[in-house]
Amino acid sequence: MHQRKAGIWPYLLIAPALLVVLAVVFIPVVNAILMSFQSYDLRRPAAIGFIGLSNYIAVFKDVLFWQSLIRTVLWVVFGVGFQFVFGFTLALILNKPFRGRGVVRSVSLIPWVTPGVLIGLMWRWIFDGSYGVLNDILLKMKIIEDPIAFLARQDTVFPAVIVTIIWQGIPFFALMLLAGLQGVPGELYEAADIDGASVFQKFFHITVPSLQNTIYVTTLLRIIWVANSVDVIFNMTGGGPAYASQTLSVYIFNKANALNLGYASTMSLLLTIILLMAAVPYLRSMFKNQEG
Repeated sequence: MHQRKAGIWPYLLIAPALLVVLAVVFIPVVNAILMSFQSYDLRRPAAIGFIGLSNYIAVFKDVLFWQSLIRTVLWVVFGVGFQFVFGFTLALILNKPFRGRGVVRSVSLIPWVTPGVLIGLMWRWIFDGSYGVLNDILLKMKIIEDPIAFLARQDTVFPAVIVTIIWQGIPFFALMLLAGLQGVPGELYEAADIDGASVFQKFFHITVPSLQNTIYVTTLLRIIWVANSVDVIFNMTGGGPAYASQTLSVYIFNKANALNLGYASTMSLLLTIILLMAAVPYLRSMFKNQEG
């Protein structure tokens, strides 16, 4: 009897967490799958009903879907790529002892802890063509002669939102990689110094291999978060002008906001599948390196 109670006890402990996951993850996912096979437009409640694969066919024929998907790839590649480079650089700097390091570490976290809505509004002001800080600086430095409406031009709006997401994500990489750096044994660097290794040799043969698992996990998490990010772009541009800054997640949000939930659910599932396809090889490579 005691063994039976002991066997049931672990399941009772995890039951609340499982119920929460069921309520906030599993049920909504199942509901989204069901809605993707329906004409689920709340503007026309009478037309709600099963339509099979019509939503999927419509999505694959949707030019805006493909444009948004390509823009999402660029958004992730450049956004996460530069976040990693600058975050790694910041982590290496913060790992060195210097006066005021604690203050610098605290201040460097500000972009990460700032809500995305506030970041979008702040950077919209920075890039504003009439009274933005960036234009004011460029004009005073004589780099430009007339103000540039960065968020109103199709050739500048997307680079502008990428700069914003890079600024937001640098502290995340810096924090995670800094934690990993502090776990690298100092004896490895001392031995490398004795052998006459250069700074680059120590970086590529000690630092990077020691942080390999941390790099894998943080990069994968950031890819997923950036691909699903809506708040920054929506509050800066809403996806415009002329869809020039619209990523797939923003397109999904705009469709859902227009009450076309069936179409939005279809694109959401496709985005999920794409992210899973991108994550599986990444995870396999990570686990392979761990086994090796």
